[in-house]
Amino acid sequence: MGSPLPRFGLAIAALVFIADQLTKWLVGGPLGLLSEGQQLPLLPFFDLTRVHNHGISLGLLTAASETHRWLLVAFTAAIAAVVAYWLFKEPKRGDQLALGMVLGGALGNIVDRARFGYVLDFADLHIGQWRPFLIFNVADAAISIGVVILILRAFLVKDSRPEEKVTNA
Repeated sequence: MGSPLPRFGLAIAALVFIADQLTKWLVGGPLGLLSEGQQLPLLPFFDLTRVHNHGISLGLLTAASETHRWLLVAFTAAIAAVVAYWLFKEPKRGDQLALGMVLGGALGNIVDRARFGYVLDFADLHIGQWRPFLIFNVADAAISIGVVILILRAFLVKDSRPEEKVTNA
């Protein structure tokens, strides 16, 4: 049986979604800080660099047409629906945290792709000229961190539920 309404996980999803949309609005909205391709150095290791990502993670599956765009929206929405289903069945707060991060991030990027045809990326971490990451956004970071938490918890957290005995009748 599933858990009661996963308020914690849903609150995390909402916070991630709001933070993602707010930061994208600040960078690229009507009063946006940057135009496409423009770079604004903030710290020795962090720039704001506005990029329009027409693909999914790591630029894969670039949408070359409107049909491809809407297929990507449908594909990512289906994944988000699976994550939401899992969240509603998940009783553990740690997993709800991770699933909420993934769900909020996925919804943030889905909204962008549906509205604009691309996802706005802007966070540019680097060490000198070396850039260990592609340019990303709050949603991407939340998805990545959420997945890492799920993987770590799968290997490191023991299930507290008693094992069911299997009988051979």
